[in-house]
Amino acid sequence: MSDLGASLSDVLEPLAAWFRSLNVPAPIVHWGHPAMMGIVVLVMGSFAAVTGWQGRLLTATDDALAAEKRTAHKKIAALMFLFIALGYTGGVLSLVMQQQPILQSSHFWTGSVAIALLWINSLIAAFGFSQGKGFRTVHAYVGSVALALLVIHGVFGLQLGLSI
Repeated sequence: MSDLGASLSDVLEPLAAWFRSLNVPAPIVHWGHPAMMGIVVLVMGSFAAVTGWQGRLLTATDDALAAEKRTAHKKIAALMFLFIALGYTGGVLSLVMQQQPILQSSHFWTGSVAIALLWINSLIAAFGFSQGKGFRTVHAYVGSVALALLVIHGVFGLQLGLSI
């Protein structure tokens, strides 16, 4: 696996070198990714989870409010996925800029699994909802697992940040 990580680092090195040439202060290179992604996960992720579950649970009591919550969930979840995908690439690039291995940490692997879960969840939302209520249930639980994993991912990221 370290050979693959080294090859990936080699591919990304020209881009990392260009960013290094901008003389971005070291604390921003080191802590910028965790600060921005912490905001995305904690703020946007919490909002997406709460509105998603509200949209699901309020259907039994208030259809109009449930529809409003589902619309809010759809908007914020799409943006959250975009920011997390961009942040993922930024985190990998940050490690290359700091000349650190990229495939060897729990932080990298939990981030990769979280991206995969969020991608699967977006596919379920895009194509599965019309197939029946069961897909909505799977979507709700996969999203909740992804968010919980992102919190664990943040803990691993803090450990990684403090170790380098």
